[in-house]
Amino acid sequence: MVGRELAGRLAGGDTDAVRDLYREYGRLVFTVANRVLGDRGLAEEATQQAFVKLWQAAETVDGDRDIRPLLCTITRRVAYDIAGREKRRPWQELNDATAPAPTEGNGMERAWTTWRVRAALDRLPDEEAQVMRLQHEQGMTHTEIAEALGVPVGTVKSRSHRAHTRLARLLHDLREEVAGT
Repeated sequence: MVGRELAGRLAGGDTDAVRDLYREYGRLVFTVANRVLGDRGLAEEATQQAFVKLWQAAETVDGDRDIRPLLCTITRRVAYDIAGREKRRPWQELNDATAPAPTEGNGMERAWTTWRVRAALDRLPDEEAQVMRLQHEQGMTHTEIAEALGVPVGTVKSRSHRAHTRLARLLHDLREEVAGT
């Protein structure tokens, strides 16, 4: 049986075992992840993480048992973790997220805040600014951005994270101004 043979190879430290496991069960893992997540891009991320976690747990794998149940369990756990992470990550349009509410300040203050945010966006590296604009101005998801740019979802998420970190640093004083009004 292939699943038992691959489990034995993985448990024995065979460095090619994960590659062969992916070839044999990559579609199964993707299908399980996609059923949980309902998003191809996130399912691809879950598939990658599941195989990494399996490799990290190689020394605990029972080489005498079929690997498929363990692999599916790892996949479901990874997919549920990703689903939970995605639910906790609300987004707002960039202008709405940084501008004071209409009752706070006048139109001039709002224009100043908007200008500051756009100026900070212009200071980002092009690939990060592009992701931010698609995400916050166009309302696109990470998966949609990845498809539009022709890059992996993980790349989009990395660029988004770096861009948000840079913007927070560039606009730290603006946050204090908004909080102080």
